[in-house]
Amino acid sequence: MTALARQKADDIAVAGEFVFTWHDFSCVAAMLYDLSGIHLVEAKASLVYSRLAKRLRERQIKDFSSYLAMVADPQSVEERSAFLSALTTNVTRFYREPHHFEHLAEVKMDQLARTARAGGRVRLWSAGCSAGHEPYSIAMTVLEALPEAARLDVKILASDIDPVIVNRAATGVYSQGDVEPIPPTILRKHVRRQGDGFEISSDVKALVSFRVLNLLGDWPMKNRFDIIFCRNVAIYFDAPTQDRLFQRFSDALNDGGHLYIGHSERAEARGLIPDSLTAYRREARHG
Repeated sequence: MTALARQKADDIAVAGEFVFTWHDFSCVAAMLYDLSGIHLVEAKASLVYSRLAKRLRERQIKDFSSYLAMVADPQSVEERSAFLSALTTNVTRFYREPHHFEHLAEVKMDQLARTARAGGRVRLWSAGCSAGHEPYSIAMTVLEALPEAARLDVKILASDIDPVIVNRAATGVYSQGDVEPIPPTILRKHVRRQGDGFEISSDVKALVSFRVLNLLGDWPMKNRFDIIFCRNVAIYFDAPTQDRLFQRFSDALNDGGHLYIGHSERAEARGLIPDSLTAYRREARHG
């Protein structure tokens, strides 16, 4: 390390209750990248500080060096989970980027419904499901076209790296503000009032299975998918990681299956053909 680099590492990145140097930020960024593949840029230093400072207060730790040593300890499974939860972004809403759900309903569901009604297997995946808004939106879209889906071989996998948010998603309970984007006819059919909140109905929940999963780790799923949603997730990865992830999605799709990604993302992978706005179709395999 050069003298200039050493000086910058010792500089204060964020002035606050705790000392947070650029060296601390580099350690946080390296840990997060190793655990999740998320690439932190220096412009996020204040956000990182504010989110992790809460963990230091809760754990009654006086400095970031001690906290990061705790996260690095192989025995600190719970704190590593809290670290990931604090630094992963969970901005979402029901029917976000609605053109994808329109494409699913208008282009894909007739074929998927025929497959299911003929006794075939239909699988959909919400990869990076956050608080559950996306997979439940998928499930409601499926049920509008295939009301008997829960009695057929139709399943939606909802996965996220953050176990805290996965547990919350599985409850299916939301605020009034959360459910406002749901179209009124679908809201009346698939959402029930529960006290001060609203709960997703049991027929919607029956289609969705939640799982903690690191997209950059091993995927235990043995069979391919007809539909994969992975939206506004890859933007947090560097370019090589994005390329590897999109290729894995391509390989995980059935022929003719579709991948939906975020509005600022581009998927370049063997076998994927642009088919609609930020939607890609898997080419037929040969041989």
